[in-house]
Amino acid sequence: MSIIEVTRELLVRYLDTWVVTALRRSRRVTFAQVWTGEADPGSAEAALRVFAEFGDRLRGRHLAHVVAAGRTDDTAARLDTLQNRLGTPPELGVFTVDGDPAERLPAALAATGAPGAPLLAMLDVAGPAEAGVLLPALAAGRPGEVLVVTAVGEWPRLHRLLSGHGYPLTSGVELVGPSGGRLLGFGTSSARSLELYKNELWAVDEFAGVRFRDPADPQGRLVDVTLTPDVGPLRRELLQHLAQAGTATVTQLRHVALTATVYRVADTDPALSTLLGSGAVARTPEHGRLGGDVLIARADG
Repeated sequence: MSIIEVTRELLVRYLDTWVVTALRRSRRVTFAQVWTGEADPGSAEAALRVFAEFGDRLRGRHLAHVVAAGRTDDTAARLDTLQNRLGTPPELGVFTVDGDPAERLPAALAATGAPGAPLLAMLDVAGPAEAGVLLPALAAGRPGEVLVVTAVGEWPRLHRLLSGHGYPLTSGVELVGPSGGRLLGFGTSSARSLELYKNELWAVDEFAGVRFRDPADPQGRLVDVTLTPDVGPLRRELLQHLAQAGTATVTQLRHVALTATVYRVADTDPALSTLLGSGAVARTPEHGRLGGDVLIARADG
């Protein structure tokens, strides 16, 4: 599988979760797919297929699927054909937007009712500068989430942009394949949404020939994609955090794993268990369940 296909799989997995939650809390939701370069019709079709599966949940609600790129002729035709074939309900609206997304997207989102409603956006851009131009247009939708696909090596800049545009919780991971790599940056204001995204990230096809790289890892180590990953890099991250913080609760360390590494909350306890077994860290109290309020400190601290 190519990185594009893996990204598409991740999008489908996350949309399956997001659309149910969004429709539960609002009668109007919007998903925006934006390319500053050439659009990926396959990705747009994959998203539409997900939404079509939830047609029975759309009664009395409205789901807008906005597709924006320099040119959308082919994508628009393919989406129209797919809608006819799937028999999508009128409550599912597909809107294609031609032209410069930075100029056209704000009006398109306003017209589809995004202001004040849940909004998930996927931005496929050449670099953080293009993302920085588009992010203000997404401010109309709240609570909002955004997935940015861009060039590797750009996480520090993208992280600052996401944090500065109302996405306090972020995650960055580089997908690395035989023919190159792409950076995925996710931003949200919900820890629950970030946790769900991370779970779907690690559930993508482990045989796709793609590996993960933590953009914050100075050694650039590659990590195999699997539901039971090697948590060695996470152990090092947790030890580094404890060296700076002195002590931290298990809950705080789970938050570190979620927001500052490529790992999931669920990976924290196995990493801590190994550190405790090796004597690298100590816990208070010394015995009992590894609950969230258990205090962890480096043994050499």
